Amino acid sequence: MFRPLELFIGLRYTRAKRRNHFISFISLTSMLGIALGITALITVLSVMNGFQQELRGRILAMTAHATISRWNGLMDDWLMVREQARRNPEVQGGAPYIRGEAMLNNVSLVSGALIQGILPAEEQQVSDIGGKMIQGSLDDLRPGRFGIILGKELANALGVGVGDKITVITPQANVTPAGVLPRLKRFDVVGLFKAGMYEYDRGLALVHVADAGKLFQLPEGAVSGVRLRLHDLFQAPRLARELTNQLPDGYLARDWTQDHASFFRAVQIEKTAMFVILTLIVAVAAFNIVSALVMVVTDKQADIAILRTLGATPLSIMGIFIVQGITIGLVGTLLGLIGGVSLATHVDVTVSFIERVFGFKFLAPDVYLISDLPSQVQWGDVTTIGLVAFGLATLATLYPAWRAARTQPAEALRYE
Repeated sequence: MFRPLELFIGLRYTRAKRRNHFISFISLTSMLGIALGITALITVLSVMNGFQQELRGRILAMTAHATISRWNGLMDDWLMVREQARRNPEVQGGAPYIRGEAMLNNVSLVSGALIQGILPAEEQQVSDIGGKMIQGSLDDLRPGRFGIILGKELANALGVGVGDKITVITPQANVTPAGVLPRLKRFDVVGLFKAGMYEYDRGLALVHVADAGKLFQLPEGAVSGVRLRLHDLFQAPRLARELTNQLPDGYLARDWTQDHASFFRAVQIEKTAMFVILTLIVAVAAFNIVSALVMVVTDKQADIAILRTLGATPLSIMGIFIVQGITIGLVGTLLGLIGGVSLATHVDVTVSFIERVFGFKFLAPDVYLISDLPSQVQWGDVTTIGLVAFGLATLATLYPAWRAARTQPAEALRYE
């Protein structure tokens, strides 16, 4: 793009000691500003990526990647549906479930909960709940025994532990000579789990699918649907559409992005907002190059005039100062990329050091679900940040370079 003359003089102006040290100071601060802005942008986006991945992992440890149900809410042919779904090579496993809401009661303590009936032997195919158990195991759920596994926070709210009994009150009612009475059933607490998500730890209870069917008065063998786990969770939206088209009429397949759409959309919006805000910091630093180059053009009026009299074209003069500005932007961008990736990949070590030195915790474990700062560097983000920063720096060089190209030799040399 540039001939050797423009490159030589532009790089010489960049590294030469100027008579005006203030110009050098502005160029240096512009370079450092770009570097710091890029470092902050990469670090913040990497931490947000880490949070998103961590929360997604915790959510999907308790829920399936996709769910198949019927429009009427009952499925009595779930074995056939599961086998048809498992013919797809992307489906890793499937298990039936029954889901319903109920009130849990222990003496005077009452709490609402989501009751989920599962098959313990097959639940490990679709969730990681077995690894979240802190007392008991899923195998303790046996049909006809009416055992129940509670989230840790839900058990604390009810004041119960393993071995205690609770009363489950369902929305269905029994009509008796004494009037309409709610359905009550006593369950034995056989286990506790801690998923690390308050939504599940406080509001989810697990029972055997056969006991759930009796509790909610479902026909024998009927379930709410089939939960699926996929080899690649990011293929869930496409696979859900395919299964909906393949299954008979009346069946519906949903994926995890639909069930938690609001949450992940909010995280993505926040990430986009942070990108825009921090990019403005980079833009401010990049446009400091305008001030530096305008001062350089003013300082080099005589040099520009001499070059013009020696035959340099306005385009060559413009190229000289574009080279100088691009050099400042390129060095700042490279320093920022190196610093940002280094800090983002060692953010846990950096945060731990700061916490030890100043004696405080960034994310208190008793307040936040995630007490450490997870970080995940996505090279697509790094590339985008680098291109945007370099583009802004290049854009900032155009006006000073154009102004230099308009310098008239006679006017510049009149007072020399």
